[in-house]
Formats: sequence, structure tokens, C-alpha cells
Amino acid sequence: MSQPRFRIKELRPISVKDGFLVDGFPSAGFASAIASESLINTTGFEVAAIIDSDTFPPVSLIKDGEPNYPTRIFVQNELNVAVFSSYLTLHESLHKQMARFMLSWAKKHGIKYIITSIGVRAPNQSEQIIAAGSTKEARRKIQEVGIHVLQHGTIPGIPGSLLNQGMTNDQNVIAVLFNSMEQGPDFKSSAQLCMAISKLVPGASCDISTLNKEAERAEKMIKETDTEAKNLKEGIYQ
Repeated sequence: MSQPRFRIKELRPISVKDGFLVDGFPSAGFASAIASESLINTTGFEVAAIIDSDTFPPVSLIKDGEPNYPTRIFVQNELNVAVFSSYLTLHESLHKQMARFMLSWAKKHGIKYIITSIGVRAPNQSEQIIAAGSTKEARRKIQEVGIHVLQHGTIPGIPGSLLNQGMTNDQNVIAVLFNSMEQGPDFKSSAQLCMAISKLVPGASCDISTLNKEAERAEKMIKETDTEAKNLKEGIYQ
């Protein structure tokens, strides 16, 4: 079986050397995608590239009357931050390849830190944020901003693949673990995660007063896209 090929078409100059790349692919629930969407909308990001693949379901996302690819790269050059934003929940067979692709793009643009995230279901509904780092420098960064470093645990999906590949390639990867609700909107989880990202990324901000509104809009669009793509994806991966 051939490896999936991801393609990037860059639409504008990208200058994020020594900066940050935020992974906004949905993981457990939609909080990761919602938090990255909120970050984009409150910190002056612009679309800089689109990501496509023959393995992606053929879906167009209509926003303000215009068609958009559901997976795009947003950039804020002044803050040295890029965001991989996606309304698609990738099949698990693509997780390792997408992590490898993300690391390659980060290396090309001189990214210093990759920030990824995944929800965990804490039995006591703890609001404490913890994070894992792929390198000593990444773990030091986590501690510097007042976040606890995960000592023991299991991290699956794209975040887990990014950590493993980051460790072997000496790329700083920080995986933020946040409490995720089993049911209902991920407003609280999204706010929790967005605040953690704003601690790690200098200059980034989350407008908590409008986050619920943004989260509701983003979650609706992500769920609609995910539903429309579901049958197509099931056909593709059979």
C-alpha cells in the first residue's frame, strides 16, 4: 500500500523562523480545533496555505459565500506563529504520516516549537493542565510557563506521533493534555486549552468573553463538515 501524499499550496509569504506551529487537528472531541479557531480569530491570523490529499474526503467548506479547503494553514508573521487548522477528523491510519508531514514543514520554516493537544477524561473533572515534551528544552519551556510536566501516561494519535518523531529528530514538541467532556459542547475545554496555548506562545491571546460564541460557531461547522465527510471517509478507507 502506497503512503498518502499530502500537498501544500502556499498562498502568501510565510515568515515564522524560530517561532511556533500549533496543531489544530481534532483529537478527542473538537476542543483542539475550536481552540485553534478561537486563537486565529482573536489574534489577527491570515490564511497562508491550503493542505490537500487524495486521501481526504472531497468536501468544500463555504464561508461568507466562498469555498474553502477544510484544512488550511493560518499565519501571524508578527508573532512568528502558524496554525494547522482542520475541520476534518483524520482516520487513524493517517496520523503518523500527518505528524511526519507537519514536522517536515516545521523544519522547512525553522519552527522552534510545535504545540499539539489532546483531551483526556479525568474522573474528578480536574481543570489542571499538564503537558508532555519531546526534548529537555520543550519540558523546560513547559515548566517556565507554570504548567506541570507529565511524568507517566499514554498519548495517542497525532500528538503521540509528534512526540515520538520529535524526540528522534530533536524537534521541540509540546503536547498539552486538557480535560475533555464526554458529551455536550467543548466550551470549557476549549477555553482551558486556549489559555494554555496563550501561555506557551508569547503575544497570542484568547478572548474568553467571546470564546463561547466562537466555540459554538466553530463546533457547529466542524461537526457539519465531519458528518458530511463521514460516509465518504468510510468508503475511502474500506
